Amino acid sequence: MSVTAESVKQLRERTGAGMMECKRALVETGGDLDAAAELMRKQGLAKADKKAARVAAEGVVMVEKAADGRAAAMVEVNCETDFVAREQDFRGFAADVTRAALAARAGSVEAVLAAKLPSGDTADERRRALVAKIGENISVRRVVVVESQGQIGAYLHGGRIGALVAIEGGDAELARDIAMHVAASNPRYLSAAQVPAAEVAKEREILTEQARGDAKNQGKPDNILAKIVEGKVGKALSEITLLGQPFVRDDKQTVEKLLAGAKAKVTAFERFEVGAGIEKRQDDFVAEVMAQVKGASGSKH
Repeated sequence: MSVTAESVKQLRERTGAGMMECKRALVETGGDLDAAAELMRKQGLAKADKKAARVAAEGVVMVEKAADGRAAAMVEVNCETDFVAREQDFRGFAADVTRAALAARAGSVEAVLAAKLPSGDTADERRRALVAKIGENISVRRVVVVESQGQIGAYLHGGRIGALVAIEGGDAELARDIAMHVAASNPRYLSAAQVPAAEVAKEREILTEQARGDAKNQGKPDNILAKIVEGKVGKALSEITLLGQPFVRDDKQTVEKLLAGAKAKVTAFERFEVGAGIEKRQDDFVAEVMAQVKGASGSKH
């Protein structure tokens, strides 16, 4: 049967769900708004989209490794509160999504949301049902699948920070140690060669200005200042690159030297931290209440 745009609009306003979900429910119920709304509640679709605008900066990072140790998936699933992040239904959903990401080699959020879970639902259908049940915005924020011809190292810290490292050479213990280092030290690049030229130039410009303004460098010729700056640039690059950082379990050697000693090399690494980069809302309840009071008093005039 044909479903009118007006009936879809009414159902959207009533449930807060997406247009396609509303249209599908109306078709299934012969255009009956009440029956469609009830069907959507049963399916966990109603109000899921309305909650999507709310900030979800808590959650969990989970990792799943393949049986042969040569592939692993890492997923960040977010919710609104730390309480829900510890809840078994939420964590079970995150675990199922991570396993589905590995099985499907899903390299994007869209791909993993479309993947089937053991229940037969897609990950997105299960997510919506969980939103309706728990009452918080829940989102699959990030997913990555790392593969290697050698070893995959994985490390999780408290369910909030996760790291995956692909290495060639070495052994499983070395791979895990490097993953632990990535989790702890948060390198942005593998090596200095991978740092964008524009970023290096900007750092050199800042350090040059600092060197010229330093009293102890006054009167030094430009070639000496240039050497001082390059030394500082090298140090700055080592701090943000995996190979240049001192190894967390032995700061007497860099990660590069550790790998060289084991005749191993890192081919890829990934690090997730729950909520990283999400601007959390800081609620000012006093101001919120005052705004409501003023709004209510203003409406009386």
